Amino acid sequence: MAFRSCKSVSPRFHFIYDTLIHHRISHNTHTIVRFLETQSIANNSNFTEKSSLTISYLTKSCGLSLKSAISASKKVSIKSTEKPDSVLELLRSHGFTENHISVLISRYPTLILADPERTLRPKIEYFESMGLVGPDLAKILCSCSMLTNSLENQIKPSFNFLKRYLKTNENLIYAVKQYSRVVQCNAEKVMLPNIHTLQAHGVPDSHIGKLIALRPNAVMLRSDVFKEVTDALKEMGFDPTRVSYLLAFRSRFSKLNWEKKKEVFMSFGWSESEFNSAFKLGPLCMLSSEKKIRELMDFFVNKAGLRASQIAKCPNLFVSSLEKRIIPRCSVLQVLMSKGLIGKDVGVVWALDCTKKKFESRFLTKYKEVTPEVIKAYEGEIGFQGFNTR
Repeated sequence: MAFRSCKSVSPRFHFIYDTLIHHRISHNTHTIVRFLETQSIANNSNFTEKSSLTISYLTKSCGLSLKSAISASKKVSIKSTEKPDSVLELLRSHGFTENHISVLISRYPTLILADPERTLRPKIEYFESMGLVGPDLAKILCSCSMLTNSLENQIKPSFNFLKRYLKTNENLIYAVKQYSRVVQCNAEKVMLPNIHTLQAHGVPDSHIGKLIALRPNAVMLRSDVFKEVTDALKEMGFDPTRVSYLLAFRSRFSKLNWEKKKEVFMSFGWSESEFNSAFKLGPLCMLSSEKKIRELMDFFVNKAGLRASQIAKCPNLFVSSLEKRIIPRCSVLQVLMSKGLIGKDVGVVWALDCTKKKFESRFLTKYKEVTPEVIKAYEGEIGFQGFNTR
């Protein structure tokens, strides 16, 4: 289908035609009619040359999809490309790729009209001065609306508050990478009451800093929910002065996920006391997903023939990889048992839980000359069929 140039053709028509070309939409009647039907701009009486410029700039210069550009055009109106061009130049000079720019402007379209020198540059240079540089800078700023926040009233006060407990810029940036929105909350109102609760329970400030660094959103819980978690950990007997308290807190702060994961463990025969004991021994087991916990428990109990009570004594197994660690080790033990080189009382759970160096020394180095199959089993060439340890 050919379109002839004509002075009487409206700006709206020119824009639609240019868009069809830019997005390589097939020039057949059905496709074009469908395109016009699905785009509100086609029948929008308020469509002007300015909106044409806005959408055209967002698609061609910022890399937005047509749908995203139309949505963004409801929030911004580009009358001149001078300022937007300067914004893009600034972003690119600080390591933003075309994809970063597309994501950033799609999510926060008003940034394209921000003052690049008075508004954006000071913020970007402040982040860089704190150690947020290179690809990390663009990644973090695309993940949240920090560039839309006030530097003096929000960003700097948040960084200063966090640094009280994190001490170094390195720790501060690590925390921001874990949860970038930590910079956007009202730290004095949201985080400080929870920090006071931890201090009241006897948690040292150095450990509070570690918790903020590892899981900043945990310290952003509602104060009543936060207190429930600290009270639960106290009831379970966790020592607030030990690092295990922090690990337990990281695992415990989502009540819904906690209950669901606990149900999975209990469904395989753990008692309440076995669950509590396992959690105290290895709190990180509750950071694994429900799916992973179920898969590992099913393998241990139904395929390896281990008792659930045995597994409760080594909860750190639930942060191990089934495919990369558990199955290869079981395959090695299976080969050695089948040849009578080790007994079934060897201590399978210990063998699965010990370090890589200890396992290889005890079960590979010692037997690889006698039975080379152990190497094949360890490398996944011999599948695990099961062994009875009951």
